[in-house]
Amino acid sequence: MTDIASTNTAATGPASSFSMVEEPLDLVRLSLDERIYVKLRGDRELRGRLHAYDQHLNMVLGEVEETITIVDVDEESNTQSVRTVNRKVPMLFVRGDGVIL
Repeated sequence: MTDIASTNTAATGPASSFSMVEEPLDLVRLSLDERIYVKLRGDRELRGRLHAYDQHLNMVLGEVEETITIVDVDEESNTQSVRTVNRKVPMLFVRGDGVIL
């Protein structure tokens, strides 16, 4: 009979990335040089390659695609129109206090 605890501790190789995750920022570390999705305050979304980060979740992203969602309200007819603005940026510094997800 195999003990579950001994099975989990025996898996320490590269195939078991879960054993390397002990803190939330460890997940970010595993995403270095990978394309990531970042949701920001103010209805902004970023997709780009993660080059660097710190404990405050400040990030340096490359090859960034930014999407901004804008909701306009017409006060006379009380209707809403939603539009998105897209732009591409070669390199971007993201301040950590604006990161939601």
